[in-house]
Amino acid sequence: MSDAKGGGKAKRRKSAAKAAASVPPPTLAKTDAPATKKATAAKAVKTAVVAAPVAKPAARRTARPATKPAVAKAEPSASHPHASEAPAAQPSLAKGLNASGLGAAGLSPAQREMLEQMSANLARAALTAQGAIAEAALRQADRPAALSPDPFHVGPALTDVISRLAAQPDRLMRSQADLFSRYMALWQSAARRVAGGEIQEVVKPAKGDKRFTDPDWSNNPMFDVMKQSYLLTSNWLNDLVSDVEDVDPLSKRRVEFFMKMLTDAFSPSNFLISNPAALREATETHGESLVRGMENFAADLARGGGQLSISQTDSTPFKVGENIATAPGKVVFQNELIQLLQFTPTTEQVHQIPLLIFPPWINKFYILDLRPENSMIRWLTAQGFTVFVTSWVNPDQRLTSKTFEDYMVRGVYAASEAVMKQCGVDRVNTVGYCIGGTLLSCTLAYMAAKGDKRFASATFFAAQQDFSEAGDLLLFTDDAWIDDVEKQMDAGGGILPGKSMADTFNALRGNDLIWSFFVNNYLLGKEPKPFDLLYWNSDQTRMPKTLHLYYLREFYRDNKLAKGELVLGGVKLDLGKVKIPVFVQSSKEDHIAPLRSVFKGAQLFGGPTEFMMAGSGHIAGVINHPDANKYQHWTNPALPGSVDDWLAGATEHPGSWWPHWAAWLAEKSGPMVPARDPTKGPLKATEDAPGSFVKVRS
Repeated sequence: MSDAKGGGKAKRRKSAAKAAASVPPPTLAKTDAPATKKATAAKAVKTAVVAAPVAKPAARRTARPATKPAVAKAEPSASHPHASEAPAAQPSLAKGLNASGLGAAGLSPAQREMLEQMSANLARAALTAQGAIAEAALRQADRPAALSPDPFHVGPALTDVISRLAAQPDRLMRSQADLFSRYMALWQSAARRVAGGEIQEVVKPAKGDKRFTDPDWSNNPMFDVMKQSYLLTSNWLNDLVSDVEDVDPLSKRRVEFFMKMLTDAFSPSNFLISNPAALREATETHGESLVRGMENFAADLARGGGQLSISQTDSTPFKVGENIATAPGKVVFQNELIQLLQFTPTTEQVHQIPLLIFPPWINKFYILDLRPENSMIRWLTAQGFTVFVTSWVNPDQRLTSKTFEDYMVRGVYAASEAVMKQCGVDRVNTVGYCIGGTLLSCTLAYMAAKGDKRFASATFFAAQQDFSEAGDLLLFTDDAWIDDVEKQMDAGGGILPGKSMADTFNALRGNDLIWSFFVNNYLLGKEPKPFDLLYWNSDQTRMPKTLHLYYLREFYRDNKLAKGELVLGGVKLDLGKVKIPVFVQSSKEDHIAPLRSVFKGAQLFGGPTEFMMAGSGHIAGVINHPDANKYQHWTNPALPGSVDDWLAGATEHPGSWWPHWAAWLAEKSGPMVPARDPTKGPLKATEDAPGSFVKVRS
């Protein structure tokens, strides 16, 4: 990242930290009138803010000029020449030690200076955090109370589980005895280690758990015991809930999810005093890392409007259309819901039947075109396909009443008609990604009922038709949760903020998408690194009320499409009537569209269907350029009755699945014809790709 970009980042952090720290101590009005909400909230933080030394926190900056410390009389040491200015009201730690008779005899000038720097930085970090929290409290005081005292709606389910456990005291006692024996084994192992014996771990982190990768978690006996003690207890709690019998499966699953969130939150890696990497960083920087961390904390609170919005990436290096989403092409059609992009061919000849991709509207399409080296769009044009992509609008209050049927008619139908006109064909191959695939499935069933044969084939990326095994997202789609979403939409003028959807998805992978950044940004005081995928993930879109509630209720809650009960445009949809060739891609570790859910959907189609499984998850399983030589994929031409039977007969292949799919698609794309220039078709090109819809930020 250039110095200019780094400087811009530093200025914003400095501004946020300064704003947070400069919040004046709240003062209660001298009146007999009842206190306002804001005064009440301010009173809760008054003591901490008033007691803190009145000083501005150290500004974030790329280079730190050498300045003479205000407190220490000795010159800065050679190893740490940039000592920060200490708050004027902060007492000198070295003077305190001298007064007790320990200073002159026990500390060198360099050690005294180090302690004073640490003391000053700790004070600054505390002051920055206090100011940020005070500012957040004042902002929240003007807002309505939370919609629900139990936002995860876990209370009734937790009561059921606890009641069942209480009804089985013998089982609970056995479980407690097992935990006690494991702790005894841990203490015996620790004692042998202290005596110089062989190190034997009683419990190890699960595969893929990155919280305890720092060597000190194993090399330091204290942190090793702390780590294993946490793992023993958290595993015990999660297993205790998982093993409960005679409880409603969904209630049990809800408690399991909540317990996992709770135990993840209390990991010792999430606290400064018990994180060896954070303690080491604080020591080596004399507390400067804590100042930076609290400045990051203040900036994230300010960016979230008083609610913590943890930064996952440095977004400053990225600009849509300049260094991401750069595949050349044109916007050739537009209505209130979509812009249709046609991408410039890179071969002299192309297949006759074009390819039309419908990405999800809950994200932006450029996941298919992040960088040239991993762009699916560029790769497809290089294989001789004419590629069109639907870029969905980022809706505002004007579109709150748009329905799922509107998205079918003004999205799928309108785009396909434009593609056929532009290419002079009567057939189109289609792709539906995630929720875009769900919409495409419904459209296929509708077209089958109407005798419309414009689609030659359909491919689905991580898309669901049967939601009976839709993973942990089912926990967010019961009536109580949907009612809360509706209230949130009503409060926002009929639109669900993009951040709300992002928070839900992040909660599904809390350690990776929440706590890892919490530790990096606040405890270690580091800037999040620029990462195009996480930038795309943070470029959220809004959801219009009518469409989103329909999707949650009809698909996730009631599973009407799979049951054959969904009605669109007066037509009851039956996927069994879809006879065109279908290719279904799933991912082994997908937590949004789980493997088993996608497989059950594949079985609903009435024509030839090929099911394929890729390695990795919801994004990396799909976006896996062949040149990367990453992951693997499994194929099986049969489609047996269960996913386990399919896996038993599947063949593993190294690398990307794209070439396998391209060969399947080429067979259904007709003969080769001269390449099509987006500027020379019957539709007028109105602007360059990636278009303007994708650039609208939430």
